[in-house]
Amino acid sequence: KKTMAQRQVGGQQQDANDVDVKWEDQQNINRFGRINLRFHEIESIVKMHKEELQNLDDASNELILADESEPIMYRVAEVFIHASTTEAEELLTAAQGRVQGEIDELEVEKAAIKKEMAELKVKLYAKFGSAINLDE
Repeated sequence: KKTMAQRQVGGQQQDANDVDVKWEDQQNINRFGRINLRFHEIESIVKMHKEELQNLDDASNELILADESEPIMYRVAEVFIHASTTEAEELLTAAQGRVQGEIDELEVEKAAIKKEMAELKVKLYAKFGSAINLDE
C-alpha cells in the first residue's frame, strides 16, 4: 500500500517526491516565495492606506461643519499647524490625492505579481504535481 502520490514516468512508477529539482526549478520556487511575500506586504500596505484615506475623508466631512472664523489644527508629520478652513481643505485634498495615487500604484504592482504567480504555479505544478504546495 503506497502512501505517497505516484506518477507514471516512462512506463515505470516513480514517487512524486523523487522528482529531480533542477537549479532553474529552485530559482522559480524561490521567485514564487519572494513575490508571494511581496504580494502580502502590498495587501497590508493597501489596507493601511485605505484606512488613512477613510480618515482623510472623515476629516474632510468634519471640516464642512467647522466654523470658518476659527483656525483649524491640521497635523503635519508630528506637529499641528493652524490653518484656515480653505487651507485645511487644500491640504486634505492634496493628501487624499497622494494616498489614492499610492493605492493605485500598489494595485497595479499587485496585479502584475498575481499574474506572475499564476504563471509560476502553472510551471511548477506541471513539473512537480502534488509534490509541491503553492497555495496559501
